Amino acid sequence: MPPHLAVMSDDRESRLAVALEELLGAPAHTPVDWNSVRHRHPDLVDELRELWGTAHLASHLADATDVFVPPSGSARPTSAANEPPTPMPGILGDYELQREIGRGGMGIVFQARQRSLNRPVALKMVLNPEFAGGEATARLRAEAASVAQLDHPNIVSVYEIGEDDRHRTYFSMQFIEGTTLAAKLQSGPLPSRAAAQLLVPVCRAVAHAHRKGVVHRDLKPSNILIDGSGKPFVTDFGLAKQVPLAAGAPSLPPHPPIRRTSLTGSGAILGTPGYMAPEQASQPGMTPTPAADVYSLGAVLYAMVTARPPVQAASPVDAILQLLEQEPAPPRLLNPGIDADLEMIILKSLQKPTDLRYESADELGDDLEAYLRNDPIQARSSRFTDVLSRMFRPTHHAVVLQNWGRLWMWHALVLWILCLATNAMQLEGVDSRLPYLALWILGLGTWAAAFWGLRHRAGPVTFVERQIAHIWAASMASSILLFVIEALLGLPVLKLSPVLGVISAAVFMAKAGILSGEFYLQSVALFATSLVMAAVPRWGVAIFGTVSALCFLIPGWRLQSRVSPDGSATEKSS
Repeated sequence: MPPHLAVMSDDRESRLAVALEELLGAPAHTPVDWNSVRHRHPDLVDELRELWGTAHLASHLADATDVFVPPSGSARPTSAANEPPTPMPGILGDYELQREIGRGGMGIVFQARQRSLNRPVALKMVLNPEFAGGEATARLRAEAASVAQLDHPNIVSVYEIGEDDRHRTYFSMQFIEGTTLAAKLQSGPLPSRAAAQLLVPVCRAVAHAHRKGVVHRDLKPSNILIDGSGKPFVTDFGLAKQVPLAAGAPSLPPHPPIRRTSLTGSGAILGTPGYMAPEQASQPGMTPTPAADVYSLGAVLYAMVTARPPVQAASPVDAILQLLEQEPAPPRLLNPGIDADLEMIILKSLQKPTDLRYESADELGDDLEAYLRNDPIQARSSRFTDVLSRMFRPTHHAVVLQNWGRLWMWHALVLWILCLATNAMQLEGVDSRLPYLALWILGLGTWAAAFWGLRHRAGPVTFVERQIAHIWAASMASSILLFVIEALLGLPVLKLSPVLGVISAAVFMAKAGILSGEFYLQSVALFATSLVMAAVPRWGVAIFGTVSALCFLIPGWRLQSRVSPDGSATEKSS
């Protein structure tokens, strides 16, 4: 990677900011017409696509609230305090609406009485009636269809879905007299065993939904109701997703098609940042798996014993970055009274790699029950292979590698030729530093400019790539400065060449931490190469060139093999 990095001009950044403001200023629920954007901003469209998700999230996610008004009639939290009150419809079909008990981003819930059966129910309808014929109504119907197929004592039951003579869609469900887990946690964390006992039936309810092919995707304390006897109920399947079932499992009827826009659009981030799984943020277009709900259950358990979510930040965007980049604070750091075994269960649930979490919600429930029986828990029996898997897996930044395959193969060739030429000069007895300096400065400088130019042609350069570029630029400057340091110390030319292996090993060590743990192997190989170079100085540079070239060639070839003929990266699981 070249030492001189491309930096956008002030004019380009200004135009990018103006274009983003233009997109964010579009009417709500209007999808972005990227063809039109490409026509207006041909040189910015790729970067706008990259920035759009984060900018859209920053603009809209902070407005998404999920508020519960407990039966005691306590005031609505500040996030909803400024919302205009929703007019009470009075009579809606067979239902007499009595009072509002909760609202979310698109729906509102009333306590009502079903007149024909004279029973209390909770009735959910679209928050804003003007959207009743569009996306909000479709989502309401999809939620009702999902929950209607679930029959579990810890899932709020759906009774009926209907539409009144004014075409207002609603559905009625079991009314739970009590509170939410979120309201319960406002008075402080729960004791360890009480938290585990409360979450076990929630795990069983979520596992039942998974067996029916429904992933909740928005599990959090405000979506867990608790009745007067302390029994928990999972509710609000508004973001639930139908996923493929295992062979032999009964399937659900397909939901009516939903035209997704705004935050429910294709590729949008769905969920609540404090409780959502990392893959919901880093891979929003991927089909959700039960592992996402397992993470959320762990996040809920974390909140139960610490009275705060595992991810907590000043803004939704900061929360997403924290979710992707950082591990949550150990629960016992926030509450020293937490049992060590329960902390292990929580941390296993909150692993960022999905294969290091519990395999299912039932498995999490089993471990909680083992903890309650004082039996050994699975979370303490981590296998050595799990540790290795975590160490060597790609990070969420590894997606940038798809742009580097062919470039790394060319880089391997250039580096190999440069080192062979240097070693040939050494064998010929060239002891003047100037030819070596000229070879390395001109060789690396020319290739750096070509490399950076080719990379720009492949698409916009991401922030992470710029970080890697700085590391590579520093390594190349260090390599060239070795000739100067040798002269200042009065050492023969190439006497410090083994340091080239150390410098390159450090670069791959940094890439392992930023991009993928597989680069630890290259780092180790190059550290070892530096020792071989010191032991065999006559052939040291050629050895370094060969090993270093292979360190680029092998991953470059693997990366290039994942690129389809049309230039896009093919999807492979890691």
